[in-house]
Amino acid sequence: MALTKKYCFLSGLPRSGSTLLANILAQNPRFHASATSGILDVIFGVRNHWDNLPQFQAMPDRIACESAKLRVLGGILESYYSDTSAPVIIDKSRSWLAHLELAEAILGVQAKVLVPVRDVREVLSSFERLWRKASASRQVPQEAKYYVEFQTIEGRCAVWAQGDQPLGLACNRLRDAQLRGFRDRLCFVPFEALTTEPEATLARIYAFLDEEPFAHDFDHVVQVTQEDDRIHGFPDLHRIRPQVQPVPVTWPTILGEAAAPYANARFW
Repeated sequence: MALTKKYCFLSGLPRSGSTLLANILAQNPRFHASATSGILDVIFGVRNHWDNLPQFQAMPDRIACESAKLRVLGGILESYYSDTSAPVIIDKSRSWLAHLELAEAILGVQAKVLVPVRDVREVLSSFERLWRKASASRQVPQEAKYYVEFQTIEGRCAVWAQGDQPLGLACNRLRDAQLRGFRDRLCFVPFEALTTEPEATLARIYAFLDEEPFAHDFDHVVQVTQEDDRIHGFPDLHRIRPQVQPVPVTWPTILGEAAAPYANARFW
């Protein structure tokens, strides 16, 4: 089906400015930027269930069946965003990097993905600071599952970097998307550049999206994306500051020697 809106994706490393970037872009009335979205998981589930149904397996015209499936999947995406008049949708989900083939089959064009990235040591430092803040009053899900590992900074870093945890999973998806040949679909947005040179960074993003430049207000960023972060165990996980400004480097004092194994971790 021909989609009526232009769809772009926001999919990168955690703790790397994706929420900030989404809310900056949302200042442009042409853009609708989502909070963390679950619509890809719905599309993914419908695709898999479709393939398992004997009724569809029995259809003699397999090409027609595949075309119908793609129309349905595209219809799910269109229906989800039918309540916004903005012509450009920026759907935020770190899972898109793992499913770019599916995305392009639905869109009918090459995907465009904004990929926030950051020094991995700073990502780990951010998680460590979040854990220290939360640990006084609650046990986060990772600590409940990896209690022994959570007894040291080294252990906590190792947990966050595991392949089934936020940082490790995102890094694996990012590396694999490039190995699958999607490098030209990705626009890397370093956290450091976004917070120190926001105007130049946004200019590069607009060029990548083939959109006309927009005069953003980096001193008054209103947060329009809202999430109940209690589900993740960390209050204020996605809360942003209203002013875009440089963020001090914290990993040397927060992580110390525990950061050493991640000094050369770079996937972009």
